[in-house]
Amino acid sequence: MSLPEGYGYIPSSLITIGWVLIWQGYMVGGYRKKAGIEYSQLYAEKAGLKDSTAALRLNCMQRAHQTTLEQTPVVFVSTVVAGFKYPALAAALCVAYSLTRVVYTIRYKSGKPKKRMYGSAVSHLSILGLLFTATCVAFQLFPPC
Repeated sequence: MSLPEGYGYIPSSLITIGWVLIWQGYMVGGYRKKAGIEYSQLYAEKAGLKDSTAALRLNCMQRAHQTTLEQTPVVFVSTVVAGFKYPALAAALCVAYSLTRVVYTIRYKSGKPKKRMYGSAVSHLSILGLLFTATCVAFQLFPPC
């Protein structure tokens, strides 16, 4: 099997997720310092959230980073598989995912978790598009019986 024309878009699009994750990680570190939460404690305790905006923002930022980490394997595999037949579409959906994770993170780190919903909804649409496309491609690649 040879790679289709345009498959070079796939690695370029996947790299965008790496940049988002690195940026999110630095943001978590900054909020961790402001909240005074030492490593290896992942989140600020619930009791501290009422007294500290910094603690709440740390938890929001940490959760934004964590959900991106949770979704990344699905996005990576779906992008690679979908790219076997539809590289431009797969790359576009992957980049859309990355961009909407930035929007999601900016809105979530505000300390008002409900503000994350727009970025969350659009990034989930990107994931669904990738999964649907990858599923179709997987069936097309399946050998005949």
